Parts: sequence; C-alpha cells; structure tokens
Amino acid sequence: MAYDETLAKRLRAAFGKTKVVEKHMFGGLCMMLRGHMCCGIVGEKLMVRVGPEQYEAALKMKYAAPMTFTGKPMKGMLYVAPEGCSTADKIVPWLKLALIFNATLPAK
Repeated sequence: MAYDETLAKRLRAAFGKTKVVEKHMFGGLCMMLRGHMCCGIVGEKLMVRVGPEQYEAALKMKYAAPMTFTGKPMKGMLYVAPEGCSTADKIVPWLKLALIFNATLPAK
C-alpha cells in the first residue's frame, strides 16, 4: 500500500526542527521519535499514537476514528481522516497528542 506523499510533507513540516526517524511500516510511513512509533501515514490517513489514557478523549475529536489495521481497534492508536490533516496547521493538534504520549515512554 502506498502512502500520501503530500501528507508526508505536511507531517514533516508539522514536526519542524524535531528530529524524527522515518520507517516504512504498516504499508505506509511511520515517524519514530526517541525510538518509539509516534505517528505516521497509512494510505491517505494520518495515524497517531495517543496512548491509552488519551485514547477515548481523542476519539471524540472531529475526524478521528479507531485504528483498525488488524481488523479490530488498536487501543491508543487512531486514524485521522484526510479532512483533519489537510494542512500542516491541522496536523499540529494531533501531533501534540502524540508527543505528549511519546514523552511518557522511556527513550530506547
């Protein structure tokens, strides 16, 4: 599965000067921070790792849906519809949620 390269450019812009490692995973692109999956792109959707504590609240946000890559919801992970990540500015709130969770994890 290919991923949306235009969305990848917007995601990179949203990260700004934050150093991330890009890996091809889930048939898409994954952004790794401090050795952990932070967010990525699957097809045309932004994938965000918000963690279990922020998961239910994040799912109530406009454009959010459970990440069902395996056929069932992956708790702590969600998809953002293309309309919710159509600009770098729209990606920033999602990225902040991912960064909050990422900061709780020990660096690898």
